[in-house]
Amino acid sequence: MKKLAHYLVLCAIALLCVFPFWWTLVTAVSTEGNVFAFPPTFWPKAPSLDNFAEVFRVIPLLTFFRNSVFIAACTVLWKLVLCSMAAYPLARMRFRGRKLVFGLILATLVLPSEVNFLVNFITVTKLSLVDTYTGVILPNVVTAVAILLLKQAFEEVPQDLIDAARVDGASEWTIFTRIMLPLIAPWLATVGILTAVEAWNEYIWPSIVMSKPDEFPLSVGVLYLRGTFGSSTRVIAAGTILTILPTLAAFLFAQRFFMRGMDGAVK
Repeated sequence: MKKLAHYLVLCAIALLCVFPFWWTLVTAVSTEGNVFAFPPTFWPKAPSLDNFAEVFRVIPLLTFFRNSVFIAACTVLWKLVLCSMAAYPLARMRFRGRKLVFGLILATLVLPSEVNFLVNFITVTKLSLVDTYTGVILPNVVTAVAILLLKQAFEEVPQDLIDAARVDGASEWTIFTRIMLPLIAPWLATVGILTAVEAWNEYIWPSIVMSKPDEFPLSVGVLYLRGTFGSSTRVIAAGTILTILPTLAAFLFAQRFFMRGMDGAVK
């Protein structure tokens, strides 16, 4: 009975998580019925792909898609490089002020990201990075969560392995690149997946920095489906599905690495 209760709770949580996506999908492929009917429709009426075709007709979806891929890929690459280089000394080196530095990094977790928008925008403006991909990517390449996860990953590597490498004459850089990074590959994959999803779904910051429509990422460009004088909820739903599918496919493809990394982080 206890196990049954656990599974019932898990099923209820799963339904709550899946319902918004399923409702959006039903709305996107339906051509008849009231979108906002209550109770909602759980199965499409007169299913068709016309709404998806309309999305490709109204907006340059492939251009927005290419922009999002570029922004997400650059953000993931630089975050893995910089955060791993920040986490390694915090985990494996002993220096004065190490705990203070780590405490200050963790303190940034209590601040909502919106608090940094003004400071980041002023900085990006002073650096003449407005309307550039660098201006979108730069504020997101280092985060406290990524440093925390990678620090925990580095701490799980046995110290004897590092000592043996030092006895063999390996430099600190060699230990970091040839030994530590390969051993924490699942955690790197976890941080990469979380970063890719976050960068892909980012809306507020790109909409503040970017003003040229041909450089918009998909999350911002899909809002053109609203139109100036009217909009179709079904077409917007179809655009939303097309926006979600790449991140969903990437997560399913890399799920094994993600779960291994999260398992290690919990331990």
